[in-house]
Amino acid sequence: MDLQTLKTLKPAEYEGAADGYRALADMAQTSKDHIANTVAAGMRKALEGDAAKAAQGELQEVERNFQYTQNQCAVISTALNGFAFDMAAAKQKLDAALADAGANKLTVNPDGSVTYPPGPDKVDGKTPDGGSTAGFTSPQAQALGRQAANLSRNPYAALAQDIADRISTALKEATAADQKWAPKLRALKADDDLTVSARDWSDTASDAGGVRSAADPYLDTLKDPPKGGSPEDNARWWKGLDDEQRDAYLAMNPASVGALDGLPADVRDEANRTVLAQKHGQYQVAFGAIPPPPSERYTWINGGRMPVKVQTDEYMAWEKKYGDEYAQLKQSIKGMESIEDRFASTGVGGLPEAYLLGFSAEENGRAIVANGNPDTADHTAVFVPGTTSNLGSIGGDIGRMTNLWQDASTAAQGGSVSTVTWLGYDAPQDIVKDAPFGHYADDGAPAFNQFLDGLDASRTADGPGHTTAIGHSYGTTLIGSAARQGELNADDVVFAGSPGVQVGSAERMDVPEGRVWNQEAPGDVVPDIGRYGHGGSEWRLGGGVWLIPSDEAFGANQMTTDTEGHSDYWKSGTTSLWNQAQVVAGQHGNVKLED
Repeated sequence: MDLQTLKTLKPAEYEGAADGYRALADMAQTSKDHIANTVAAGMRKALEGDAAKAAQGELQEVERNFQYTQNQCAVISTALNGFAFDMAAAKQKLDAALADAGANKLTVNPDGSVTYPPGPDKVDGKTPDGGSTAGFTSPQAQALGRQAANLSRNPYAALAQDIADRISTALKEATAADQKWAPKLRALKADDDLTVSARDWSDTASDAGGVRSAADPYLDTLKDPPKGGSPEDNARWWKGLDDEQRDAYLAMNPASVGALDGLPADVRDEANRTVLAQKHGQYQVAFGAIPPPPSERYTWINGGRMPVKVQTDEYMAWEKKYGDEYAQLKQSIKGMESIEDRFASTGVGGLPEAYLLGFSAEENGRAIVANGNPDTADHTAVFVPGTTSNLGSIGGDIGRMTNLWQDASTAAQGGSVSTVTWLGYDAPQDIVKDAPFGHYADDGAPAFNQFLDGLDASRTADGPGHTTAIGHSYGTTLIGSAARQGELNADDVVFAGSPGVQVGSAERMDVPEGRVWNQEAPGDVVPDIGRYGHGGSEWRLGGGVWLIPSDEAFGANQMTTDTEGHSDYWKSGTTSLWNQAQVVAGQHGNVKLED
């Protein structure tokens, strides 16, 4: 970077380019949303057949392309703003040095050196000679240069040395910024084709990471979210940012933004969809790099009188090297595709837009998926699944809340409904080894309470909404722990197949009297099995007892249940589902209770 280049550089032009890319990102987002929620949704309502399915597939590709464009343009915008910020800081130093040189009648040469005139006053009868000096950039060299200049009889020498040093420092910083940003900006280039592949999406995460590391000085000027803040704190922080700052945070930290309770549902959805697309791409690339399992998994060996079926040596070697990674990637990809399938179902059966309010693919995975916008809904249900729930199985839980949305929307008589699948905790994965223990519920309960509080903080509709917390199996234990540990921000609670909720009375569930509802289906063995691990201890009739919501003494409303076993409480067309829908819609008088 030379003097003339930095002198004529206009950082505002790069900021203008950043604004242009940000506008393009906004247009891509608008187009993506229009295709998903208007064009494709309208087609699903009106058209059927192979041609319609093919058209839907093409539309999904276009939608993904717009999402990719949105993501990359946002990253480029942040990169350009970061480059402009770094160069502006160097240019300000140069401009200040040049202004001081002009004010003191010093000449700045094209190479950055400074020429100073003779004098101004005679010393020992002689006018000190003028001269030129080059600048230094290291602190040690600058100190020596200042020392030498101060020994000169010409007072202009010290001033010239100071200005030359400032010019050299500005040029050094500008050169460093140029060298830092040039490869980062060159890397923000998609493949020269019309296909957004899994590898393209995988690369967007590394692109953002590279820009993030380079843009630290620029990002440090933005106000960080409150550390450990409440949903209300998070909401105030977001509202205090301008559009450029919000876009920068979304582009550089989508996972962090998507996890903040209290932020608007559409903002969290945008952030988490970016994380989902990136993780899906990364996992597909990683999965594709694993050799497929050997086709011959088993063989027979003579083990005495009868042949014995055993795994082949080839399969055991593959299993040892790749088995765990293969299974984890396969399950995670399945879960991510289940979420994407829900996105693609908007409009089917009147289904509203889906919102991804939380997502993580790490370990067993997390996902929070809403049917309809809870920020504007009159009635919101938040469902907590139980044992064995993970990202790979999220499709079934989303389906349960889809069914509930259908019935609750009918029951609401014109009111709007949002049903949320909340897998925001590490659920026990083994019925025998994990489910008997309460720490999974205790560890996840604070996050559940914060999520419910966040629904209030992000609400944009006039007046408070009506919120129902619904738990299945171990999910009921988590809801009970949430009420025990804090204040459950809900108006109704529905338990289904509950093994116990850590408290022994409906009065301790932090909801109005008469607003705790329970279902236990014939053939569901979980409630009685879990009683002594998760039941609430109460002192009744002169002794201690362990009560669960199915017990009359607990005080819950026992709803009529016409399903069988532990898993069908949300089966379409059943009274079990219909009853839950009445509660969610606030139609308490319609609920059918057991005799």
